[in-house]
Amino acid sequence: MHEVSLNRVITDYLTGLEIMDTTYEDLRQALAKLLVEDRKYPRENIRSKYPLDYAISGEPHSVALDLAVFSPEGDPLLALVFCPGEVGTFVRESVAAARIHLPSPFPLVIVTDSMDLQLVETRTAEVIGTGFNAVPRWGDLPALALEHPCPKPGEDRLDKERRILAAYDGLGGPCCGGECGI
Repeated sequence: MHEVSLNRVITDYLTGLEIMDTTYEDLRQALAKLLVEDRKYPRENIRSKYPLDYAISGEPHSVALDLAVFSPEGDPLLALVFCPGEVGTFVRESVAAARIHLPSPFPLVIVTDSMDLQLVETRTAEVIGTGFNAVPRWGDLPALALEHPCPKPGEDRLDKERRILAAYDGLGGPCCGGECGI
């Protein structure tokens, strides 16, 4: 996702720290608020703009997951990605990102444009829920993740997933003319 700074500072819902506002930050903040207030996720288990660094043939790449949810023990549970377009067209890219997370993949991915939402199982890329009611409650999330395990792919598969992610990321063109702040 390519964002442009709006040249103003806001208070981050999750951390209480001041952050730069961007074209999509209001959506990220609303999704974090939904997870915490409606679905009862502990703030400390959610990371905003979670960096996902990887390399292809030694060349560094990086993307950011809008929200990443971890168990109290630090295990990845859910990656949440905002997409500025048709949700279904962003599922493959989001699944690739979830699969390459190390040391282990995110077993579940949510892809949303703020009006539509798909809950996806990472291993098979199968949509297992649609609409905002598909967002699991915190108490149900660990069991749901266990129902849909995603083992770490082999090195050959990881390389392919990294290349898929880089290809999709590259389709967006140059990032905001160099102004991207994520």
